[in-house]
Amino acid sequence: MIKNVLKHSLHALKKQKGYVAINIFGLSIGIASSLIIALFIIHQLSFDQYNLKKDRIYRLTLDGKIGEQEVNAAYTASIIGPTMAMDFPEVENFCRLNIFGETIVKKEDLIFSIKDFVEVDSSFFEIFSIPLLKGNTQTVLTEPNTMVLSESMAKTIFGSEDPIDKMLQINTRTEPYRITGVMTDFPEETHFNADILTSFVTNRRANDPEWLNNSFSTYVLLKNNTLPENVEAKFPGMVEKYIGPRVQQLFGVSLSDFLSQGNRYNFHLQPLTSIHHDPSVEHEVKPAIDPKYLIIFGSIAILIIVIASINFMNLSTAQATKRAKEIGVKKVSGSSKSMLVLQFLTDSVVISFIALFIAVIMVFIALPFFNNLLDASFRFNLFSHFYKIPVLLLFAFVVGILAGIYPAFYLSSFNPSTVLKGKVRDGVKNGKLRSILVSVQFLISIVLIIGTIIMYRQLTYMINKDLGFGKDRLLVVEQAGSIGDQVNTFKQEVLKLPGIKNVSASTAVPGHNNNNNGYMLEGRDGQTFLMQTAYVDYDFLDTYGMQLTDGRFFDRSYGSDKEACIVNQKTIEEFGIDDFQQTRFVVIFNDSGEKTYMPIIGVCNDFHFESLHNRINPYIMRFKQEGNNWGYITVKFNSDASANSVKQIEDIWKRFASNNPLQYFFMNDDFSHMYKAERQNAELSVVFAILGIFIAALGLFGLTSFTIEQRTKEVGVRKALGASGFSIFYLISKEIIILVCIATAVAWPLIYWVASNWLHNYYYRINLRFFEFVVGFTLAIAIALITISYKTLKSIQINPANTLRYE
Repeated sequence: MIKNVLKHSLHALKKQKGYVAINIFGLSIGIASSLIIALFIIHQLSFDQYNLKKDRIYRLTLDGKIGEQEVNAAYTASIIGPTMAMDFPEVENFCRLNIFGETIVKKEDLIFSIKDFVEVDSSFFEIFSIPLLKGNTQTVLTEPNTMVLSESMAKTIFGSEDPIDKMLQINTRTEPYRITGVMTDFPEETHFNADILTSFVTNRRANDPEWLNNSFSTYVLLKNNTLPENVEAKFPGMVEKYIGPRVQQLFGVSLSDFLSQGNRYNFHLQPLTSIHHDPSVEHEVKPAIDPKYLIIFGSIAILIIVIASINFMNLSTAQATKRAKEIGVKKVSGSSKSMLVLQFLTDSVVISFIALFIAVIMVFIALPFFNNLLDASFRFNLFSHFYKIPVLLLFAFVVGILAGIYPAFYLSSFNPSTVLKGKVRDGVKNGKLRSILVSVQFLISIVLIIGTIIMYRQLTYMINKDLGFGKDRLLVVEQAGSIGDQVNTFKQEVLKLPGIKNVSASTAVPGHNNNNNGYMLEGRDGQTFLMQTAYVDYDFLDTYGMQLTDGRFFDRSYGSDKEACIVNQKTIEEFGIDDFQQTRFVVIFNDSGEKTYMPIIGVCNDFHFESLHNRINPYIMRFKQEGNNWGYITVKFNSDASANSVKQIEDIWKRFASNNPLQYFFMNDDFSHMYKAERQNAELSVVFAILGIFIAALGLFGLTSFTIEQRTKEVGVRKALGASGFSIFYLISKEIIILVCIATAVAWPLIYWVASNWLHNYYYRINLRFFEFVVGFTLAIAIALITISYKTLKSIQINPANTLRYE
């Protein structure tokens, strides 16, 4: 029976090959798009799933509020991990991480620039499932100045030579590091990477007892069957016991009074597998993806399949008159309705399986493009797991059933006596459902068009928004500490080069902040204010093109300026400072509790020192004293930097730091890179919006072809009676225009609601404009008219005599 059903299906498909080809092509694109989106979503959801103990590993996050500034960050004090292991019986182990930026490693005369360099506790390999190829997991990082290389890094530095017990130099540190192990390369799907792990005990702050120095990531491994909420319930007591006395000592108020002022200071346990999907936590090494994007792209995949399925339904039901006599004959010959339903469903499933085969080929061809677009390495290996092919076949089967179920019941419902007399209502006259389905297609298309336009507008807004400083023509040199006390001399040498306008040294630059410190204001006992802090020199303001709204900047002619500060306008507004010239900050040294006073001498304009995801917060600039050499050196060019200019700076750098290569970035590129995820998501949306619209247009083209075919005689009669080409075109296209208008009426409020919610992810965002909605409607109309125009105009050009003879 199955063999006969398949045989009849293939025969029927051959007779309708034109419409079948359109259906197969549309379904192929829909299935291929869905598979690619599924690869993207699966890749994002697989982050940190590799870890064998993933369900018991948690990262501590600091949840605080000081003044008006909220803190939700992945950094903690060095002491918290050891304390929890000692005080909390639920904690089996802990591991601290100190993640560096790009780091220089030297092997004799060879210099290597290492991207991912991390200090970790010796418990790292007991908590994280990174296999150790050489070395003992128990002892590999227990001693100071020891390190573990990744397998690829070991080959890069040592080739085939055994690296164990070899020595490497790190940056400008005097004491070399001994290699004690080799590990496998980190999986791509992990929230941080490491080419080199070094022992955390090497860090001078490894045993720092200060609870308010939050600089490291801390992970804890809970014992089996431990509920994280039970551990979190103990955090307030830990804060009271250890942090309360420091608050009293430093700020002169009890912890309860500190909290009663609206402040907050607590910790949370963040599950390992949710780290990559929580963008609310600050200071991630790899930017976390907002789960909303996964929902958006998952919805797009479903919508594209819906569009392709609607095409199938429309074209199948539109051909009712062509298959009416076939159905009538089969019913008269004894075929039951259930047999006909099975036959038509088999037709659609066969088409879906053919489309799946073509879609798989499309995915293999398109995957390099999407990997390049997303800077990823998606793999589509059908044979890596036994269930993949069955799942794909099941997916194609379900799509075939869903797409074909209505046509199957519709076609099988014809009365044989009626259809054999030629009185069946043709697909054009019985097109209410078909009109609804076409409207749904256009609704989806309009939503995709407007949504993509809004995403791109927001991206363009973030890239082009005035940041409050000049980000163009700025080259930022990293690792300024490599030249030690020669920073000022280096600056003077660079200034001698042609085309150089300014040079400045600072511990932080916009987009690279590293000090979030607490301050008090004189006369406001018990109040604490959290501020991003940068130590800058005399040339910082001019180099970055910032403006003073009041007061003055650091001036060499005022010796007292070295103990003063500059704040941004947000500080004045948020802290309620009436007269900044009569205001001094109180600086508290954590170790001794000693207080010094720091007057405000100037107020600069608000500038974006973080991405536009975050609001501008209070910011303070303090003078960069001699001996404070770490951080950055910024070079401002008069015009765009040339390769020769960079080479000249590099030559000067070599004279001061001959053993360390020049590491730098351009500020403009760096800020653009902040929105890499938004750019990728916007470009991905454009691609799938185009594909969805193309599938809808493809179905509309097939439907128009059939409609014109059914109305050939009508067109001929109208032309014979003197109707103009335009009136005939309008007659055929007016229904489509009406359907687009109906779809628009539903799409506009829907996309307004979706876009408004999405834009709330950004503190600085565009306003929705009526223009985007008009553009979406206009494009939908244009696409529809262009799609139907070819067949329509072709039918108009046919001689009415030939048309009537044909009929």
